[in-house]
Amino acid sequence: MDPTLLRRMLDPGFYPHTTTQVQHIQTHISHIFLTDHRAYKVKKPVNFGFLDFSTLESRIHFSHREVALNSRLSPEIYLGVRGMGRIHGQWRWMDPLDKGVEEVAVEMLLLPKEGFLSYLIMKGQVPPEAMRKIAMKVAHFHDQAPAEPSMATLGTPEGFRKNTEENFSQTMEFIGLSISRRQWELIREKTEAFYETKGHIMEERARRGLVRDCHGDLHTQHICLWKDKVYIFDCIEFNDRFRYGDVASEVAFLMMDLDFLMRPQLADAFLTHYLRERQDETLREVLGFYKCYRAFVRGKVESFCLRDPEISHEAKHQALLRAHRYFSLAENYTEEMV
Repeated sequence: MDPTLLRRMLDPGFYPHTTTQVQHIQTHISHIFLTDHRAYKVKKPVNFGFLDFSTLESRIHFSHREVALNSRLSPEIYLGVRGMGRIHGQWRWMDPLDKGVEEVAVEMLLLPKEGFLSYLIMKGQVPPEAMRKIAMKVAHFHDQAPAEPSMATLGTPEGFRKNTEENFSQTMEFIGLSISRRQWELIREKTEAFYETKGHIMEERARRGLVRDCHGDLHTQHICLWKDKVYIFDCIEFNDRFRYGDVASEVAFLMMDLDFLMRPQLADAFLTHYLRERQDETLREVLGFYKCYRAFVRGKVESFCLRDPEISHEAKHQALLRAHRYFSLAENYTEEMV
């Protein structure tokens, strides 16, 4: 990110709405600026192969995609895309289609951290009805999500293997750092064994139309309980292949995250309520495979932070600890894949 723009976005006086403070957060793909009542997300100019924000054109395109796709679940909080550019050397807000645009930000209504599912879990304050409400919203979303014939192959062993092989390829450099060679080889071996022994179940589910245009990144930090409503946000916009998938993979993602936070009882409650809303007799047979896959992906993403020059040493240390835990969780899930 341009250092002059970063400094400008850290200034409360820069924003189009009055704010008394600005908090800056980084992920491996975004700079996020939190004001009193808004959040602004600026995509980093990175290219990981499966994600390419390296050009301004791509960042503009995917910022608009982010707003459109997330409006399926939470239209109230996605406010649009704002452009930024320099006029007489000073950064200004402008129309994202203006020829002078040098960067863009997705503008969102700032949800209260006290309502985030991750925060409620940390505080031990998850409402009794929370998992039922979340399960109902996810199940309804899955019912309405498109299930185009062209998506189906992505839920078969042949189609899905690209995802798992990409994972193993992209984590080789982290063997001995965030994942042990034994873990890496075991998870790869068990993944291939699952394709051989349970691949026919994946194919049958794909034929039944259970591969859909889902959220793709359903975990506790992307769910907020606020004003008696469930808000689900921040879906995958940068790669359709990661958003299109078996609904079981989406269910598995949230269950995995709840396990990671040591709340398996909440994971079980979510699954129970989900299956009451959507009858799915073979979901449990593929759940362990998808939980392993999701934990491995999270370990990979945390590992990517280790090579980001913009992330501090302490933040990298914390990312390394999380990566270790995710990869260990993925190893544990291999026992459910038989």
